[in-house]
Amino acid sequence: MARKAKTRERTPKGKDTGKKLKKKVCIFCKDKVTYVDYKDVNLLRRFMSDRAKIRARRVSGNCSQHQRDVATAIKTARELALLPYTVRVTSSRGGGRPGRGDRDDRDDRGPRDRDRDAPLALEELDADVDIDVDAGGGDDADLEPVAVGEDEE
Repeated sequence: MARKAKTRERTPKGKDTGKKLKKKVCIFCKDKVTYVDYKDVNLLRRFMSDRAKIRARRVSGNCSQHQRDVATAIKTARELALLPYTVRVTSSRGGGRPGRGDRDDRDDRGPRDRDRDAPLALEELDADVDIDVDAGGGDDADLEPVAVGEDEE
């Protein structure tokens, strides 16, 4: 008695689930534009993200030639300071390492022993070496280290 093999059709997993996506049309090809002008900042901003990154072809819908032209125009406009290289984004969510608060909480530490900006008193300095310099102002080779507490000759 022969066993009948089970054959089951596999369903595709992942990105290809059968949805038909409409391909984006390059706006430059549609309008028959021959040159992407680097001075047209409003047009170039359409192809940049909110952090001033150049959008990819699959996001913008440009053809390969016009995507290269847009990238070159954006880079030229950046050099001429018409467009920013980056945009600083302040987020309200608390990113970073866990357990570390904002830097504004440093005032809550309490009193310090000594103010950092105040000059040190002579008693607080632990100087082991003093430098004897000629009053005539010679080379750096004239500098001789002298131990503190020794009498000068």
